[in-house]
Order: sequence, then C-alpha cells, then structure tokens
Amino acid sequence: MDNDLDQALGAVAPRLRALRQQRETTLADLSAATGISVSTLSRLETGDRRPTLELLLPLTRAHGVTLDELVDAPPTGDPRIHLHPVTRHGMTMLPLTRRAGGIQAYKLVLPAGSRPREPDPQTHEGYEWLYVLNGRLRLVLGEHDLVLSPGEAAEFDTRVPHWFGAADAEPVEFLSLFGRQGERAHLRARPKTEHQPERPG
Repeated sequence: MDNDLDQALGAVAPRLRALRQQRETTLADLSAATGISVSTLSRLETGDRRPTLELLLPLTRAHGVTLDELVDAPPTGDPRIHLHPVTRHGMTMLPLTRRAGGIQAYKLVLPAGSRPREPDPQTHEGYEWLYVLNGRLRLVLGEHDLVLSPGEAAEFDTRVPHWFGAADAEPVEFLSLFGRQGERAHLRARPKTEHQPERPG
C-alpha cells in the first residue's frame, strides 16, 4: 500500500482521541452516537484497529468534521476545530455542536429560487426541534401540512413520518436540534413577576 496512505491512516488514531477529549466525550457516549462498539472505538484511538470508511463516516458526523479533516490532521498544538457546511439535496447544513452524544444542533439553509419539491416523508429514531430564522418553512408531519414563519418553532418525534422544504421560492434559514429517542429540547423561561412601582423617596 502507498506510504502516503499509510501515514494518513496512521494519523487518524491520535486525531480521533484528541477530538473526543476536546469535546469531553466518553467512549460510551461516542458509541451511542455512532453505533460503533466501545472496544472498536478504543482500538481505533490506540491504532490497534485500522480505520475503514464504514467506521470513519459515522465518526466524522459525530464529531462535526469532514473526512479530509479527520485524515489530514492540523498541526500539533492547534486545538481549533473548523466546522464546514455540508450541502445535500440542495440544502446546506452547518453543524453547530462540537461533541458527540446528547442533543446535536445544526443551522440549515434552503437556497433562494428552489421550488418546493414533492414531499417524501421519512421516519427514523430520534426527536427534533425546529426554529425558523428567515423565510417560510413547509413542514409535513404525519397528516399535518404546516407552514412555519420566522420566530415559529416545532418539535416532534421523528418516528412520525416527516418532511420539510421551502414553502415558496424565497430562501429559508432555520435551526435544528436533534436528539436520540427520549431526549427533548427543554426551553425554560423565567416566570413573570409583578413588581410594585417604587415610590419616590
């Protein structure tokens, strides 16, 4: 095998360990997020297990890095993690969280001029919370067909068939929080209290 490839794969082990430690994530948390066993993750980090594409892809998603970044590690001493947007099916997704496990946060952008495609609802394990920043987002959830405007939010069990897209030809920007089954985004507001007006001394 090519020496350059050997060197690149050899650099993956310390990179994986550094990424996990920077995020203060345990092997158990990473295992739950990727479906890779704790023993396999441990062997990958020590270099005892040769990384394969099937193992590296879920790890890149969990850590919020690209495959290129994982294989070609930055210089030692630079702890910065550069999160890069990923474009799929015309939608740009930017990961906002930097640790595996728990609730993951993303900013999603649907470009201007993209016509709403025909809804194709999907299901998967998890729980999702959406918040629209700009534009109008169409959300098909089970038998419901909704349009969310800026400032509006929705949360739902992703085992319910769901689909979202642009409601019109304008761009849409929204935030997505996604957690494993049973995890929800809890928003708490300080209760309003009535204050008696102070009387001048």
